[in-house]
Amino acid sequence: MSLPSRPQNLLGRTPGGAGGRTVSFYDEVGGHDTFVTLVDRFYDGVDGEGGVAADEVLRPMYPEADLGPAKQRLRMFLEQYWGGPGTYSEQRGHPRLRMRHGGFKVNPDARDRWLTHMRAAVDSLDLSPAAHGVLWDYLDRAAHSLLNTFED
Repeated sequence: MSLPSRPQNLLGRTPGGAGGRTVSFYDEVGGHDTFVTLVDRFYDGVDGEGGVAADEVLRPMYPEADLGPAKQRLRMFLEQYWGGPGTYSEQRGHPRLRMRHGGFKVNPDARDRWLTHMRAAVDSLDLSPAAHGVLWDYLDRAAHSLLNTFED
């Protein structure tokens, strides 16, 4: 299963004024600050406790003692995917999500834990129902696409 390429205009909004430039999803949801908040809450938990940092199944998948580099990579990826800066590709090349996650055991338990932490993070954002739905749909499909084993 492959994921669609980066969306261009998911909510169909254009600003007023000359040029009629389409507003990206990245801009629509608040840009950089929104994605920093999303990723911080995913890793650290919505209330500062929990999240990936405290998850006994997911945390061992991150070799670095500090989750800072992982946060940065996820934030850059999501920002680029949703129409923000192309920093991820500039620094790391093509995302190749399945390849980059192939060395990790992504079984249904790991996927479901990832989704639980991400759902809490997404739900904590002040997004419109349409933006929330679009973002969650992508994240849910992405998590399912990375499943690579059914072994415990």
